[in-house]
Amino acid sequence: MQGLQAAKEKASGLFANKPLLLRNTQYENFHVEQKGYDQMYDGEDLETPPSPERPPPRHIDKYVRAECPCLTARYTVALLACFGFSIMFGMRCNMSMAKLKMTEKHNTSSGVREDTPFNWTVSVESSIDSSYFAGYLITQVPGGFLASMYPANRIFGVAIFASAIFNMAIPGAMSVGPVAVVLLKVAQGFVEGVTYPSCHGIWRMWAPPLERSRLATLAFCGTYAGIVIGMPLSGLLTDYISWQTPFYFYGVSGMIWYVLWLWLVFERPSKHPHISGKELTYIEQSLGTATQAAMPGFWATPWKAFATSPPVYAIIVANFCRTWNFCLLVIFQSAYFNTRFNMQITESGFVGAIPHLIMTSLVPIGGMLADYLRKNNIMSTTNVRKLFNCGGFGFEAFFFVLIAYADNKYVATIEMTLGVACSGFAISGYNVNHLDIAPRYASILMGLSNGIGTIAGFLVPIVIDYITQDKDKPDMAIKEWRAVFLMGATVHFIGITIYGIFASGELQPWAEPTPPYETPLKPLDQETTFSEKSSALTGSEPPAYGSIAPPRPAVPPQQQHVPNNPFVSGALYQAEPIQPPAEPYQDLTDDGTY
Repeated sequence: MQGLQAAKEKASGLFANKPLLLRNTQYENFHVEQKGYDQMYDGEDLETPPSPERPPPRHIDKYVRAECPCLTARYTVALLACFGFSIMFGMRCNMSMAKLKMTEKHNTSSGVREDTPFNWTVSVESSIDSSYFAGYLITQVPGGFLASMYPANRIFGVAIFASAIFNMAIPGAMSVGPVAVVLLKVAQGFVEGVTYPSCHGIWRMWAPPLERSRLATLAFCGTYAGIVIGMPLSGLLTDYISWQTPFYFYGVSGMIWYVLWLWLVFERPSKHPHISGKELTYIEQSLGTATQAAMPGFWATPWKAFATSPPVYAIIVANFCRTWNFCLLVIFQSAYFNTRFNMQITESGFVGAIPHLIMTSLVPIGGMLADYLRKNNIMSTTNVRKLFNCGGFGFEAFFFVLIAYADNKYVATIEMTLGVACSGFAISGYNVNHLDIAPRYASILMGLSNGIGTIAGFLVPIVIDYITQDKDKPDMAIKEWRAVFLMGATVHFIGITIYGIFASGELQPWAEPTPPYETPLKPLDQETTFSEKSSALTGSEPPAYGSIAPPRPAVPPQQQHVPNNPFVSGALYQAEPIQPPAEPYQDLTDDGTY
């Protein structure tokens, strides 16, 4: 042992003075707060955690390591997911800006001329806006199953890549006709429908329980960052180049993002070739063995439990209410400022981006605050989810009422900014609640709730286009937009009531798999031995394969004892001489006789 210890000390001395380039700075700077990694290795040396096995590096990893400077592996996943959502929701702004450009009014010597290259009716525009959500609805629940059966990171990446390809094809389809545009929008919604369920599948493998809120909200804030960037950028590209340019720009951006996603993101921490040993051990030990359990198939999924669980209904209703008002803002916010206050396309794009800019910064802050309250036992998980969700919905509903009666574009901008910004706190409520009540089924529940919520996105364009048919007339625009925002506030108040009563942040009884049956051990006083007079050695009792054993047969009568024959029932091991006992021999006589 002394020789082995001396060899270790010598090896440590040899590698202690190696250049800094060979040291894993990411490992050294990694820090986990209380109730994290430090408690799992209580009493052990944190500088030398166990070194887990790593998968072999890919060919590209020999030249460029799959890691981001100054970021741990799980936050790299969150940041790239944020960029992916930004591109996806930025693509949704392209069509709204293109429609404003195609219906732009020009003052000429002969009067006001409206530029309408495609001459679409209100019903055609509503069909195009709603067609995306028709495809989006179809793949919500299947997307949850796909994320549980296949690597969720691949499903997420392929979905955004395919959506980018379809986005670049939309300008050509618009020249063909509205039917071609509708088909492409349905296909785009079809592939994007798996993104939210697959993102929850990613966090099932990557997010430690006490970091779920911050990691999920960091990824989901890309939804609002996409609106922040997409509205003004689409407006600029449309105004100064052409209405087709935003479609091509976001399509190319999606393809570049997909290359980075394939390079830096892996299915689970154990498959990452360059994750630090400290982070890998922390994630795997905090998640336990839950991620190793086999995911259920369609028939093994507890659908009845879903249908009878009040917390599941609370999440579904909250998702529906949030989707209603989010689609209201994404699709009609620019039209509201343009028709209500006569803003130009670029101006309405920038003004519409301000509320989402503030919300983008508040969403991750809300996630960190929610985790802080849970981690330090200030509030229970249930109360944290209710506080953030109902508070976010409540403030947005309040400011929607004020917007309905606003008569000044600056006042309306301030009120919308405050309302939309406060709604960002709701993301730390219902949007991560699936991981609380059923982490094993989080991707399936996300698909289910998001699928039903998508019905709101399908209905919003139809309802609001019907309400605002005369929005080009100033007097009618005031009444029509007032009705739109009062309706949005009412939807939020309904969501507050239902979520506040039925929501929960605790693991549900049906959320964990049934433990496998283990054959109970036989008590020591009933163990079979060779000295026991039972039928276990004779094979007279047939084996029982069911849960109820057949009745035990009557004990056979005592058989005659046969010494040292263990194959006869009732045999007893006894010490028995092999030959007769030795007797003293007499000395031989001279003639050779006794």
